[in-house]
Amino acid sequence: MPRLIVFNSTSLDGIFSDANRDMSFAHNENPDAEWDAFVAGNASGGGVLLFGRVTYDLMAGFWPTPVALEQMPTVAERMNSLPKVVFSRTMERAAWSNTRLVKGDLIDNIRKMKAEPGEGMAILGSGSIVSQLAPHGLIDEYQIVLVPVVLGQGRTMFESVKDKLALKRTKTRAFKNGNVLLCYEPVA
Repeated sequence: MPRLIVFNSTSLDGIFSDANRDMSFAHNENPDAEWDAFVAGNASGGGVLLFGRVTYDLMAGFWPTPVALEQMPTVAERMNSLPKVVFSRTMERAAWSNTRLVKGDLIDNIRKMKAEPGEGMAILGSGSIVSQLAPHGLIDEYQIVLVPVVLGQGRTMFESVKDKLALKRTKTRAFKNGNVLLCYEPVA
């Protein structure tokens, strides 16, 4: 059964997308070769990328551009070549390479995808998807990068989760640029 992970960056105050739905704060400007190697290693993995419409629009508007290819060639190549699924009730078509549009029920579709053989899946951004899947126990791991900045306002990944979601920490890793990787799994 493919595992479903969430990989997101949050500010110290728990915000993953600012009041303007901007996530650029996650690009820590402090130079750190270890962080750069971690990002490149993460990008070299396989699997299927999952997005909601808003995050898909942001990603599809950046990764296929010459700027992305110049600034982060390894990440851009992987983002453009990996298979992607966008969940949306309003989109008519998904134009970004290797993207499949899914319009049906999110929970049912994720259950079907997890029941099929194949590689793992990763949700990037897409807080509305995270908050819908988390209460159903469909996320196997949360990989959160804590970025040393306070945004003051914006959205959290779990803003529509109503009940307690118990998690256990499985890994931490601190980087010289101040970022901290925190990995959690649901408590069984």
